[in-house]
Amino acid sequence: MMFKKLIRTMGLYKAQFISMIIMISLGIGMFVGFNMEWKSIEINTEKFFSDTGFADYRIINQNGYSAESLNKIKNLKNVTDAGRYISVNAEVKEKSGDSLALTVTENKKISSFLVTSGEKYNEKSENGIWISDKYANANNIKIGDALTLNYKNTEFKCIVKGLAKSGEHLICVRDESQLMPDYNTYGFAYISPAFYKKTIGFEYYPQINVISDLSKKDFTKEAQKALNNTDLVLSKNETVSYSQANGEATEGKTMGTILPTLFLLIAVLTMATTMHRLVAKEKTQIGTLKALGFKNRRILVHYSSYAFSIGLLGTAFGIALGYGVAYLIMNPNGMMGTYLDMPEWKLYMPWFCFIILPVIIAALTLIGFLSVKTMLKGTAADALRPYTPKKMKPMLIEKTKFFHKLSFGTRWNLRDIMRHKSRTAMSLIGILGCTVIMLGSLGMRDTMNAFLDMYYNQALKYESRIYLSEEATNEDIENLTKKYNGDWSGSVSCQIEDKTYSLDIYNVKHNLVLFPDNSTNMTKLTDNGAYVCNRIFNDYNLKIGDTFKISPYGTNKTYTLKVAEVIRSVSENIVITKGYADSIKVDYTPDSIYTTVKKDNIKSDNAIKNIQSKQKIIDSFKTFTDLMDTMIYLLVFGAIILGVVVLYNLGVISYTERYREMATLKVVGFRDKKIANLLTGQNMWVTLIGVILGIPLGCLLLQYLLTSLAGEYEMKLVLNAHSFIITALLTFGVSLLVSLMVSRKNKKIDMVEALKFAE
Repeated sequence: MMFKKLIRTMGLYKAQFISMIIMISLGIGMFVGFNMEWKSIEINTEKFFSDTGFADYRIINQNGYSAESLNKIKNLKNVTDAGRYISVNAEVKEKSGDSLALTVTENKKISSFLVTSGEKYNEKSENGIWISDKYANANNIKIGDALTLNYKNTEFKCIVKGLAKSGEHLICVRDESQLMPDYNTYGFAYISPAFYKKTIGFEYYPQINVISDLSKKDFTKEAQKALNNTDLVLSKNETVSYSQANGEATEGKTMGTILPTLFLLIAVLTMATTMHRLVAKEKTQIGTLKALGFKNRRILVHYSSYAFSIGLLGTAFGIALGYGVAYLIMNPNGMMGTYLDMPEWKLYMPWFCFIILPVIIAALTLIGFLSVKTMLKGTAADALRPYTPKKMKPMLIEKTKFFHKLSFGTRWNLRDIMRHKSRTAMSLIGILGCTVIMLGSLGMRDTMNAFLDMYYNQALKYESRIYLSEEATNEDIENLTKKYNGDWSGSVSCQIEDKTYSLDIYNVKHNLVLFPDNSTNMTKLTDNGAYVCNRIFNDYNLKIGDTFKISPYGTNKTYTLKVAEVIRSVSENIVITKGYADSIKVDYTPDSIYTTVKKDNIKSDNAIKNIQSKQKIIDSFKTFTDLMDTMIYLLVFGAIILGVVVLYNLGVISYTERYREMATLKVVGFRDKKIANLLTGQNMWVTLIGVILGIPLGCLLLQYLLTSLAGEYEMKLVLNAHSFIITALLTFGVSLLVSLMVSRKNKKIDMVEALKFAE
């Protein structure tokens, strides 16, 4: 009998029942989906790095390492294995404008790759090449095809033996200026040490990759002592593939904390309000059950099962939605698949989800239990009396003449808001959530578009970047700079305390490279000091005019630099002019020339290693912005669903609570349209307050996300006027739509039935 009544109760309150399931599903779906995303990234990348022997440390010296040097590193305590390694960008002769990260690992157990199709890797092959399967697919390259790679006028004539994936190239970008991989023009390739030596005629490896469980400080000390030199040592945390993959996981954890918490909080609060109103509506039914002899315990179980059913179904649908969200992000052809290139895309749920999900169900059931327990107090006769709203004391404003000059609808709505504070608060929270998510999402797009425009259109004025070969002489550099009317730069890896940074020396005469400050204005470099990126400036608590010391790798020298200004940068670097570098006597060699000449018009030269077109970098942004737009559309859609569900659910509750009042209004002559306007007016008031409060909260959320999720890009928060307008219009639109949906119920009011009960 009680089970049949449960089904009838669900049918009677199907709007609340369905809306609550949707709310719980959204909250659980977001929680499970975002947490599965970062956990799946962690496990899949960790396995991939392990399978390919991803190195813990990289020792770098452009002079190269001998076999004797390698043995010194191998013999160090706590070093598991080591191998010499080289990776350079080589032009693909058959694909104009394309290049591959041509890679050789002398030890196939370290910094190696997985063959996805084709022949097994042969370290003695003298013509075989194993290339990125994504690059091959994008350029219609098949196994058995011939490719010619050109590096420093040395040609590697290769036969494609297999397709591969590499942990070292998990995120395959040319350099830090490229945000997203572009497999149409760039990929990676491995050749054997035998092929490499045969082609260039000797062994040259500027890098030793090491697997060791030592801390960086201890390893650096031991390695430099063994080699008797202060060579550059990079940990895996300082490589693009490892650090960015970890960054994606960290971002997923942050997002898994913010959005799901917001959705779940609204869902739980709405559940509490809904159950209280539902039980109040069922007060007479509860009294009847008590009069028929049903024990309080039986009634508690019956109504608690309603909340339990909502929690159970919402959690089940939420888990399914969570898997869908995680798969949308984590699949080879999905959002993360365009960024990470790995062989396995299995989905994993964090262990704490299996604890939190039952806790959520129990919490929802407890809400239902407590709501009914309050209603069971007293005798059956007390319970049989219909629910009546609590009496309200006159508001202070009601004692003023101003209040009595207000329209009837305004006075009525003010009293209703004060009488039903919890419902009003829940409506306000729903509007706040809708506004915050929408404004934050649109603001992310505005901020990223402004960043891309500032950095790649305003700061970088060149068309092509010429990378100079190691053999280029000062005369070669001077001739190329003059020939192409260019500016040049050189980089020196240096150390501040125990961290590695890039010291970039610029000679800017044609303003082809500019530097944005914290106000996004372009800073003109002077010879008065160093221009420090925000992260270094904040990490070391520096101030304008302070001095700090750097130690370039490969030397025993220490230089003292003065902070001239703070700049925004996509990498952790320090920028100084040629004049300032010469004044403090820093040793450096120019490695890049920036020019307005297009790549195709730059002639081949022995001093040129390769050439990068800025347009190719900009073209790769389309993939990035498309992914960002997809995520924004999903978040905005989720915000709209959140607003509709919460407001509709609370609107139905409001309609139920004020049923007799509206019936009274109809009796005294109010038409359905007038009553609908009263209901809509109250919702618009709450919406207005919610939007006013939600806009600054949305700005705070966006600033937090920029700091915690995109701190490495040093972006400045930007919100365009149209984002505020769209947010406000969509929020008011959702509120108006729900108001119209609820107000249509006025036509079904039975005035006789509503008014025949005693107060």
